[in-house]
Amino acid sequence: MTENPGTKGRTLLITLSGNDRPGVTRGLFSTLAQHPVEVLDVEQLVVRSRLVLAVLVQVSGGEPEMSATRTAVRHVAADLDMDVETVPGAAEDDERRHNRIHVTMMGAPLLPDAVANVAGEIASRGGNIDRIRRIANYPVTAIVFEGSGVSVEELRRPLATTAAAHGADIAVQEAGLDRRGQYLVVMDVDSTFIQNEVIDLLADEAHVMPQVADITERAMAGELDFEESLRARAALLAGLPITALDRVRDRISLTPGARTLCRTLHRLGYRVALVSGGFTEVIAPLATELGVSDIRANTLEVKDGLLTGQVIGPIIDRLGKRTALEEIAREHDIPARRTIAIGDGANDVDMLAAAGLGIAFNAKAAARAAADTSLNQPYLDSVLYLIGVTREEIETADAREGLETPAPPVRP
Repeated sequence: MTENPGTKGRTLLITLSGNDRPGVTRGLFSTLAQHPVEVLDVEQLVVRSRLVLAVLVQVSGGEPEMSATRTAVRHVAADLDMDVETVPGAAEDDERRHNRIHVTMMGAPLLPDAVANVAGEIASRGGNIDRIRRIANYPVTAIVFEGSGVSVEELRRPLATTAAAHGADIAVQEAGLDRRGQYLVVMDVDSTFIQNEVIDLLADEAHVMPQVADITERAMAGELDFEESLRARAALLAGLPITALDRVRDRISLTPGARTLCRTLHRLGYRVALVSGGFTEVIAPLATELGVSDIRANTLEVKDGLLTGQVIGPIIDRLGKRTALEEIAREHDIPARRTIAIGDGANDVDMLAAAGLGIAFNAKAAARAAADTSLNQPYLDSVLYLIGVTREEIETADAREGLETPAPPVRP
């Protein structure tokens, strides 16, 4: 609640609380209308049929007018069978007014100890929690702390440590206009947007899975860089009929929530892009199906209906993914601060670090270290909660289009 320092007169903060019912807000303001007051601020919250209504007013005149206003408010509270508190209003300091944050916290389940520790970290750094609200109850429980008086930089690292200790996921972001407007959301594909590794599916079709696995292991040990390992694995696919790509596409499993995420982002007017070290021939049809027009991936050479084992064109590696994010953002005039990157591996590190919000999704250590936040839930649409979209809003939008939002999983 904020008092305008330029106003004259005495301020009064009125807080009504009790069982919610129709007519509470009208009753209070109808009573206030009979007194020399000006409304400065209002906030109302209903939780499980319990209402809290806080109103900051400026009372003109002296003590008789203030006393009469307080008495009238007490009478209306008694008529409504509600509790009331009236105290002098206080102005909010400049730091709290201009230094606002959103902390999104998720868990399945979300436990009280985790919430207590997050609140403690905010308070220990001089921050104030102005409001807490739930934005989802499945497939994860997600809540948002709206706070002030502490910076994003002060909170991100300690809250990440707290989240890891309590099995929760946390994202810290600045509040303000940058949470509105168009975003670019760029996602890795293998083990992020889909649950598979495309090169492994292709290797299985070509019956060279052991050889491909050996190259992958050497790359992870640092013996080969990404481009060397990609070309070496692709060479093993030489002679594979192009019809095998259709079988591979049929075997792909989307990560739970991927469809909901794309559908909702498109409704919001966001740009969605897929950036992959995998192969365009497999990814492009999937992107088209989900309405994703921007993709960057590697291209397999095909001659006479067979894969040649060669990769043609620029290689999309670690640097290539970052470059793709930056190029797509420029193409659509989206500033870097409104870009979101989602990935899971070392190949995504540069992209995660360059984005306005880097999200490590069920990621390896290198990606978690580079990202601004980590999601360790298996549901990709949990990303929506980080940009302020609630589960109820998703379901309502789906219902309007005659779609069915996926049912929540059964919890043990």
